[in-house]
Amino acid sequence: MIDLLRERITAALNDLGIEPGNIQLERTKQSQHGDLATNVPLTHAKKAGTTPLKLAEELKSHLALDPKDVPRIEAAPPGFLNFFLADDYLRGHMLTILRDGQEYGKSDIGAGKRAQVEFVSANPTGPLTVGHGRGAILGDTVSNILAWNGYQVEREYYYNDAGRQMRLLGESVKARYREILGLEAEFPEEGYEGDYIRTIAQNLKERDNDTLATEQDAAPFTAAAEEAIFQDINRTLKDLGVVFDSYFNEHSLYQSKALDETIAALEKNGLIFREEGATWLKATQLGRDEDRVLIKSTGEPTYRLPDIAYHVDKIERGFDLMVDIFGADHQATYPDVLAGLQGLGYNTSNVRVLIHQFVTLTQGGEQVKMSTRKATFVTLDELLSDVGRDVARYFFIMRGMGSHLQFDLDLARTSSDENPVYYLQYAHARMVNIGKRAEAFGYQLDPENAPLELLALPEGRTLMLLLWWFPEVVRQVHESLEPQTVANYLQELATAYHRYYTVARVVTDDLELSAARMVITEACRQTLANGLAILGISAPERM
Repeated sequence: MIDLLRERITAALNDLGIEPGNIQLERTKQSQHGDLATNVPLTHAKKAGTTPLKLAEELKSHLALDPKDVPRIEAAPPGFLNFFLADDYLRGHMLTILRDGQEYGKSDIGAGKRAQVEFVSANPTGPLTVGHGRGAILGDTVSNILAWNGYQVEREYYYNDAGRQMRLLGESVKARYREILGLEAEFPEEGYEGDYIRTIAQNLKERDNDTLATEQDAAPFTAAAEEAIFQDINRTLKDLGVVFDSYFNEHSLYQSKALDETIAALEKNGLIFREEGATWLKATQLGRDEDRVLIKSTGEPTYRLPDIAYHVDKIERGFDLMVDIFGADHQATYPDVLAGLQGLGYNTSNVRVLIHQFVTLTQGGEQVKMSTRKATFVTLDELLSDVGRDVARYFFIMRGMGSHLQFDLDLARTSSDENPVYYLQYAHARMVNIGKRAEAFGYQLDPENAPLELLALPEGRTLMLLLWWFPEVVRQVHESLEPQTVANYLQELATAYHRYYTVARVVTDDLELSAARMVITEACRQTLANGLAILGISAPERM
């Protein structure tokens, strides 16, 4: 219906000789204004050379809609078109939900297209922290959103196992290894101090005894640490419900000479200059505010150069859409990478960069202080052990990614309606239980023969309108890639059902009324389960 409305509004604008542009349709906040409204008359009146209200009246007269589905259209000041959907149309949609089942809400926007989502991408220098958790869940949920909209999705983890931080990691393990053997050891300045370093060293000692006691090179210790930490990272991600399809090692760009090729291609396009031993990108020629160093005077590349080369590789793999999910520390730097790609002649319009803000843990109203260097951070493993996968996933996406996230541990541990995850899961379990109770009384779910005209309560209509809106939520979130939109919708849906149930018991002495209410309950349960599936959260049948 929403697609049909957009088509008819577009056709009406074309008939009037007006360029349609983007057609926005939204649910109204007050029932007297209908079920849906568009501000097209307001946004297009200037193009039409008329007033918004006159344009609204003209559009209304041009819309050819079936009155059985849309019995009333209003032109409302200062320039809106309000649409009233028929009750029978909304009731009939319950059957569509039950026929589609787990497929309800899916779209074919991305059918035949390939999307890649790159996220987490933490270097293997230590366990994943709570900060990594937000990027992990955002990335996984965005991948789910794209899949629900028809894309073939590949989740990729990009990491670096070389460079200064990895050398420090190896030197830290080496120092702890020597300490365990009772040998003289000098711990590196700015080395990694976490207990996990000592654990890796202890395991290395147990595996190889003291065969590395005379080893001067840190490389064997780095290799052992990388292997152990990556195993730990993958296990943590699996516990979080995140599984990657591919891994890309930044070091491979050095081995393949991709960095040299990138510099050569930029230089060929007149975008490289050298000053004081460093190699610079003429970023100002590409619209940036200042030029950027790609290779330091020491010969070490800045992160921008391998990232440009990595994105060249991604583009050449033929993805129709590429989504990068970064923390706020990338806010000022990722535009340089896109500028470099544009300087190489690549179209970056299909690269979406999503920036999420940082996470703060709170407990008892106070911030839990953390220091990454001193290894006093809370690991993602510890958080999962404390609050569980479902709660962690939901809390990481319950605020818009552009907002700083305060992860309230006290609330996360609560098993009551105050906890938004518990609220949703309890609603689902309640709907399942209602269906089982109805069956225990001998009532059977029979959507095709249920007298849906008995669903006449205003609370029921509100609920049916919400259920009908779910596919539009899935389409909208495809545009925004903001998982919070789904979370907010599910909260509204659960609240609407709880309100409905207070005035409309399902198991009654009236067999026909119970049959109709079983249909709306099951339609609500299915939609709630589908929304939770997008978020990667379980829909329990009992709690």
